[in-house]
Amino acid sequence: MFYVKVLLLSIVGAFIGWMTNVFAIKLIFRPLNPIKIPILNLEIQGLIPKRKREIANSIGHTVETELISIEEIMDKLIEEENKSEIISEIKKKIRDIAEEKMPSIIPGAIKGIILVYLDEIIEAEGENTINELSDKLINKATSKVKISEIIENKVNNFELVKLEKIILNIAKKELKHIELLGGFIGFCIGFIQGIIIQLF
Repeated sequence: MFYVKVLLLSIVGAFIGWMTNVFAIKLIFRPLNPIKIPILNLEIQGLIPKRKREIANSIGHTVETELISIEEIMDKLIEEENKSEIISEIKKKIRDIAEEKMPSIIPGAIKGIILVYLDEIIEAEGENTINELSDKLINKATSKVKISEIIENKVNNFELVKLEKIILNIAKKELKHIELLGGFIGFCIGFIQGIIIQLF
């Protein structure tokens, strides 16, 4: 009888501990919309739905300050190998325009000298010009484009049911462990309580 009572209290404790953690995990998301309890004057809403705007703001700020900035994106777009490609494209474009616009009365040899001279100017000044332009673009982009605001708006517009599914799928194992841990702790507490009740 002693062991049966201790085992029974342990099982009850395990069930309570497990259910408490299952309920706590559900409360992270549920209820999605606020529910008012008039008698107690309380409003119940899931943690993430309730603080969605704060979470969105925090994610946006963290991504922009800690992970990636508009300057890094622009720098990545205009890397050293890209600069040489840009210079080649500029040279080709200017050569095509110069050949098309130069009067036909200009002898071929002089045309060739002019085109070589244009190539040399672009080669010499091209990189500095691209650097100056990229700096201007970065300054303009940083003042106009805010990564934090883009991410914040995206998170705010994200459907909560979808977000819940994504998080639950990613953290399925960990959440299951939390539930089982609740059951194990509950079992231990129930077991200790059972022994204390039976002995005293």
